[in-house]
Order: sequence, then structure tokens, then C-alpha cells
Amino acid sequence: MRITTWNVNSIRQRQAHLLDFLKEHAPDVVCLQELKTTLDAFPKSEIEDAGYNVAAVGQKGFNGVALLSKHPIEDVREGLPGNDGDVQARYVEGVIATGSGVVRVASIYLPNGNPLGSEKYPYKLAFMERLIAHARDLMRLEEPLVLAGDYNVIPEPRDAADPAAWEGDALFLPQTRAKFRELLALGLTDALRACDEAAGRYTFWDYQAGAWQRDKGIRIDHHLLSPQAADRLEGVTIHKQERAKEKPSDHVPVTVRLKA
Repeated sequence: MRITTWNVNSIRQRQAHLLDFLKEHAPDVVCLQELKTTLDAFPKSEIEDAGYNVAAVGQKGFNGVALLSKHPIEDVREGLPGNDGDVQARYVEGVIATGSGVVRVASIYLPNGNPLGSEKYPYKLAFMERLIAHARDLMRLEEPLVLAGDYNVIPEPRDAADPAAWEGDALFLPQTRAKFRELLALGLTDALRACDEAAGRYTFWDYQAGAWQRDKGIRIDHHLLSPQAADRLEGVTIHKQERAKEKPSDHVPVTVRLKA
């Protein structure tokens, strides 16, 4: 089973890239982030024509997340529990039913948190607290669970080409990284690091300052696996070639492979 996460940075601008990716790689499940559109403008029919069921949460001009699945999507949850007043479209979760069982998958677009000193960083930390609480509840189900998405967290110095450049940024602050470790401490496995300990495994390259051309990337797109999912882990692929296409997202797809 192949589960891909991809911050597309506007589904309408990246629709052709997405449909080409679905045709070429045919993942079983795709977790999309940063749709930047309401659902009435989301290309649901085109994605369904490509063979996928859809569960999505949209927001005009900002945020937005979706699950695409070749298999039925059940028990859909829209929004992260813990704050009924939060209207930002950053979380969608569903149970993917396959012939060999079920896998619970979430698509997560965690807040960036910048600029520091604004309300955005406390919101980021509060969102992470809510995610930790919800993940703790999900872990009690003792089922295969994949929490995938753009976490806007650089976990370690080796996850940035130039760690010093990110000091003082919300993605790399000690408080941010500590919250991420707290999430992992629930018993979740960072899929990429379970397969590959090397530095230089990036998933995002900024549009500015020739970051792509100079390979000044960071790793902020992650799959976190419950023990039941980690036991089935076969490998992780970072589809770096997507960043070299014309008018790409600044993120690339990342695919985790689980045994059926």
C-alpha cells in the first residue's frame, strides 16, 4: 500500500501536475495540503475520473486539506478536535478500507507559526497540543495509523541544508522541535528516518534565493506511523523530480510503502 503526502500549494495551479502524478505513480492514498480553494472550485470530478474517492476540507485562498483514495473512505473526520472555534481547514482523517484490512490516515497542514511575536506562533503550539491529544486517543485504537502531511517542523539539524539560516524561525525553534518529539514519544515512528538516516533528504525548497538550484532544502513533510503501521513499513520515496517541473509546488510528494 502506497500513501503519498503532498503540499500542492494551490490545487488549481497544480492540478495538471497532480493528475500526471496519479497517472504515473498510482498511489493508493494521497494526502494533499494547502489546496487554497473552497470545495466548489476543487477538481473533484477530475480526480474521481482518475480513479479516486475524495474527502476534502476547503477554505478560500488559504489552507485546505484532502484525502484521495482508490479504496472507500469511511469514518471521515473534518477538523482537529480540541477547539470548536477553529475555522482553519488544516485536518481531515478517514479510514481506508482495503481487501486486507483498514488503515486510518490523516492529512495534516500544521501552522507555519511565523512571524514570531504574533498570534501565529501560539496558535501553532496550541495546534500541536491538540494533535498530540488526538493522536494519543487514536493510538489507543491499536490499528494501523498514518499521520501524514506538511508539519512545518524541521526535526533535526540534518533536516536542513543550512540549519543556521533557520535559527529563530518557527519551524526550527526548540519549542517546536520539542512538541514534535512529544508527538513521536506517543509511540509514533518517523517513516523516513526509520528507513534512511542520511542528511540531505529534503521535501521543500523555497522559491526565493535559488534554493532549488543550490539544493538549499529542508525536510518538513512527514509520515508518522503507529506501531501497527510501522511493522508494515517497506520504504519511503521522496519524489524530488517534481520540484524541477515548470511552475511546481515548493514541496514535493513523499510516498510511504506499507506491506498489504
